[in-house]
Amino acid sequence: MNLGWLSKLSAVERKTFFAAFGGLALDSMDTTIYALVTPALIATLSLSRPDAGILASSSLIGTAIGGWVAGIAADRFGRVRVLQFTILLVAVSTFAAAFAHGFWYLLVARAIQGMGYGGEAAVGAVLVAEVVSAGMRGRVAAAIQSGYAVGNALSVAAFPVIFGWLSQDIAWRVFFAIGILPALLVFFVRRFVPESAIFVEEKAQRAAATHNFWTIFTDEHLFKTLVATFFTTGTLGAAYVMITWLPTYLQTGLHLPVMHTAGYLAVNIFGSFVGPIAFGLIADRIGRRKGFMLFLVCQALNVVVYTQAPIGQGITIILGFFLGALQAGLASGLMPTFAELFPTNIRANGAGFALSAGRGLGSIVPATVGILSAQMHLGDAMAICAICGYTAAFCAALLLPEQQGIDLRTMAAGSAPDGVERPLPERETTQPNNIRNGVATQ
Repeated sequence: MNLGWLSKLSAVERKTFFAAFGGLALDSMDTTIYALVTPALIATLSLSRPDAGILASSSLIGTAIGGWVAGIAADRFGRVRVLQFTILLVAVSTFAAAFAHGFWYLLVARAIQGMGYGGEAAVGAVLVAEVVSAGMRGRVAAAIQSGYAVGNALSVAAFPVIFGWLSQDIAWRVFFAIGILPALLVFFVRRFVPESAIFVEEKAQRAAATHNFWTIFTDEHLFKTLVATFFTTGTLGAAYVMITWLPTYLQTGLHLPVMHTAGYLAVNIFGSFVGPIAFGLIADRIGRRKGFMLFLVCQALNVVVYTQAPIGQGITIILGFFLGALQAGLASGLMPTFAELFPTNIRANGAGFALSAGRGLGSIVPATVGILSAQMHLGDAMAICAICGYTAAFCAALLLPEQQGIDLRTMAAGSAPDGVERPLPERETTQPNNIRNGVATQ
């Protein structure tokens, strides 16, 4: 696992990377807390299983809305300012959940938390894409997704400590309360992370000129918006199948207790950490579009083995590593790819919509599995829906413009006459006096 590229980043590029990485990690920690305390919520607040499912869905819907809304706001008010707000939104809403007294309180808190998480993920990725040099953008932006695994690991590690120390009716409240920790990251962002110079320069050029949020659905932008959304829908829809139904399948279909073991969780989380880093390195060598195709094919084969082959606990643990790695790797390439599809004035808007709408549409796929499983074996229903999702994503990948390494400054001024943004060398030999390493200076 080669992380040598970290030493090649400038000081500001590293600070921006760690701000986005830390934001996703801490927000991921807050998001995964709910999954861990769900049994305690059912027991202490008298929630039903359908109630718990609705609470989970409310966060997912909030994430879809938040990604687009935050993208629109970031194009108007700046990447760093909106990033700070979204991190704070997740922290405060998670802390507020510690005082929940029933279903409706939690529903609102979960929806707000989801909005903050979706917004942070979208805006943080766009900020990194604009700050980091073109030659390093792919691996750096993809590596941010590894922060999700770090946050997940933090939650899993804290869970037995808190619940072993306190009674269940108090422990879940304390667990939610520590969700205020991401708020501390806001001070780091405010102090050390400057605004993207590409955004500052573009905003100065357009001055008082206005742009509408529906610009992404017009002219040459419409095709890119639709393809990116379709790609996200297939990729995440198939991923949600495994995330949602794999625990049930392993226990009821394969009769394996592996999902209850710390070993399986550790291996899966480690895979989620390694996958984005591996995808960034591979995509930098063969191109992001080919990288997507490779990971999609490998993940489809993984799903087939999981659901159709007679496997034991040992193989399940091994496949769990690749499931986490391939899944996280695919997710890590979404935002850096989408950021290169749109000009600066609508970049966060377009990328945020493609990710958010795709996430919302993809959430339908797990429900389809549930419907089909009433007529066929659960493993077969999972395989059909997941393979259809990966196939759809593969077809969309064929249509995605390969713009890896494009100089985003050239897109700030608009597209080329034929509507195609052309990649330029990694760095220009000259830059405006107030721009260094992709950030604004005084």
